Amino acid sequence: MSLNYIWSGFFLVGFAAALAQWLLLGDTEIFKRIIEGTFDSARLGVMDIALPLAGVMTLWLGIMNIGEKAGMVNLLARVISPFFSRIFPEVPKNHPATGHMVMNFSANLLGLDNAATPFGLKAMESLQTLNPNKDEPSNAQIMFLVLHTSGLTLIPVAIMAQRAILGAHDPSDIFIPCMIATYVATMAGIIGVAIRQRINLFNGVVMGWLGGITAFIGATVWYFTQYLARSEIEQVSKVVSNLVLIVVIAAFIIAALWKKVNVYEAFIEGAKGGIQTSITIIPYLVGMLVAISVIRNAGVLGFMISGLDWVVTHLGWNADFVPSLPTALMKPLSSSASKALMIDAMKTYGPDSFIGRLTCVFQGSADTTFYIVALYFGSVGIRKTRYAISCGLIADFAGVVAAILVSYAFFH
Repeated sequence: MSLNYIWSGFFLVGFAAALAQWLLLGDTEIFKRIIEGTFDSARLGVMDIALPLAGVMTLWLGIMNIGEKAGMVNLLARVISPFFSRIFPEVPKNHPATGHMVMNFSANLLGLDNAATPFGLKAMESLQTLNPNKDEPSNAQIMFLVLHTSGLTLIPVAIMAQRAILGAHDPSDIFIPCMIATYVATMAGIIGVAIRQRINLFNGVVMGWLGGITAFIGATVWYFTQYLARSEIEQVSKVVSNLVLIVVIAAFIIAALWKKVNVYEAFIEGAKGGIQTSITIIPYLVGMLVAISVIRNAGVLGFMISGLDWVVTHLGWNADFVPSLPTALMKPLSSSASKALMIDAMKTYGPDSFIGRLTCVFQGSADTTFYIVALYFGSVGIRKTRYAISCGLIADFAGVVAAILVSYAFFH
């Protein structure tokens, strides 16, 4: 029921805010902006997200099917099953869903959004086969979704590229702050869901894996800062992330040929599901994007920022971070809108300003909770979200707080 109340609330709060601006401020254009925004968002959901996603889904579901036929996905599942069996206790050992989740997390880790989405949707579909109640998410689906929305990203390639386009002196200077913030968000998400599901994170295997991941991230930060010039970080990030992806494709094909799989037929068989999945998610995408558009165009975020600025100022805290908060508040709602706000902040204040850098760290600290809930749950027909949204927002909040603190430490 939470999506029902949230979706309705977006419209009603937006209407109330618009009515107040018309009656109290004399803004006669407010209703026009809201209605035009709903049309634009409906078009965006279909033409700019669902249809382009159909092509990407067709490609990567085909590649994924080759990997499954070759046994590579099952190999990934076996490698990581000791860890996943603890945090996903409902998923049987070596189940294909484990391999699909690993592929999704790996693509996210490298900042490869286009590949991560098809892998994630395939993972959600696999988990749905284990779900006894098809109308609401299982514990495993909630853990997966929250980990995905926390957006653990090792290499924020797209953000660094945008900073370079806007003339930042050192486009990669947000690399370490982004990594720290997204790591905090991910750990908050794991802990939040583990508490609700009564999962023991102090298990030796879990602690070993989490410690290993922490050590790997720390070693990556150390290597990048000690052995690479700042100008080299962005270039190395681009090469490594895309190299890993092409290596995965080549490895899947080679393994399939070794097992005498008809690679092309396997690709076509898997690719057929891409169009259908994209069509299935259109109503969910349009519904959520239109509701978010109402909140944005009604000026609700502006009111929230003004209120936060007043609170922070009266508490005597440093309020330099407040102008960057629209990006943080928009991030759980819409990735494209938060990206536009990030770019606008860099253009307004400068890409090397404190605000310009902080908005970039916000953008890299977590993923888009409401969009992902609508996309992933909608793809398998889940209508009740249980505590998925609340735990996802806890991870988002932890990422925002971490982003502010680390940006003060690095840039202020």
